[in-house]
Amino acid sequence: MYPNGKALYKVNCFIQKEENMSLEVGQMAPDFEAKIETGETIKLSDYRGKKVVLYFYPKDNTPGCTAQACNLRDNYEALQKAGYVVLGISSDAEKSHAKFIEKQSLPFSLIADPDKTVHEAYGTWVEKSMYGRKYMGTARTTFIIDEEGKIAEIIDKVKTKDHTAQILK
Repeated sequence: MYPNGKALYKVNCFIQKEENMSLEVGQMAPDFEAKIETGETIKLSDYRGKKVVLYFYPKDNTPGCTAQACNLRDNYEALQKAGYVVLGISSDAEKSHAKFIEKQSLPFSLIADPDKTVHEAYGTWVEKSMYGRKYMGTARTTFIIDEEGKIAEIIDKVKTKDHTAQILK
């Protein structure tokens, strides 16, 4: 551990990431309990018997995240007809999610994960790099979870403006 403590934190996140990279299609999706934009606590297991689109995105009200959310919003009826429940998740707080939902008229809930517990369970809290600077952030990833709670598909190359087509293909 370095005197500033940062190296230990990065090592712990890296180890956690390595452990979670084992999530594969066919495995049970990690269950979790977290708050949505209303402050209500939900559990993934509450959705057993339904197909779930659980999409991880970096930040409310940013261009790519807004494009992705609006694509899902604009195609929400088709996703519902196909039997999907849509849940977005980022490390933003509930208040931020509530404002994002209102501003973009999103018809689905957003999960607040400020402590990154769910991100870590799904392996989506990763080291990133921009302009040579390394930092921790969300890997934009979507998990399609079947009615039994198993991972049916993992979409890690998300097309923000055409995400619904990737899900409904």
